[in-house]
Amino acid sequence: MSGPSSAASLGPMPLGRAMETVDERIVSAPAAIMFDVARDVESWPAHLAHYRFVRLRDRPPGGLRVVEMSAYRHFGPIGWPTWWLSLMEVLPGRPAIRFRHIGGITREMDVEWSFEPVPDGTRVRIVHAWDGPRWPLIGVLAARAVIGPVFIHGIASRTLAGLARIAERDVAAGRARA
Repeated sequence: MSGPSSAASLGPMPLGRAMETVDERIVSAPAAIMFDVARDVESWPAHLAHYRFVRLRDRPPGGLRVVEMSAYRHFGPIGWPTWWLSLMEVLPGRPAIRFRHIGGITREMDVEWSFEPVPDGTRVRIVHAWDGPRWPLIGVLAARAVIGPVFIHGIASRTLAGLARIAERDVAAGRARA
């Protein structure tokens, strides 16, 4: 495992990488509610059946967190377990959530969740950007053909749909999140 960066911020999302996936959805909830649901990553397994666990591992200086996450990518009734370790930064001023994977097969992947108010609620967009695993000759191909579209999109789209349901349920019940 690589240790957390000494930087106090993950910086802007690095686009133009070899593999990029985008998952996007309009959620019928205000941006503040959807942002609160998404940034509470330690609660994801309680709401999302495909998540095995999310553990806070460390809080290095500068507002970053180190989170260990594991989820299943389902293929019919069969769940393929995945695991990764990320630096996480919550940017309440934007609002946005940034991750940089520092452990697991997706090491060095950057992820950004953004929340844009729109007339019917919030446009939530998840972007994953990565140059692929450091496998000679096949790393970029594996990232573009399998890891990105099958695993990353498969898990991210399900995560976004599940968290959207939580935010919309909270709005329908008249509950504001702390």
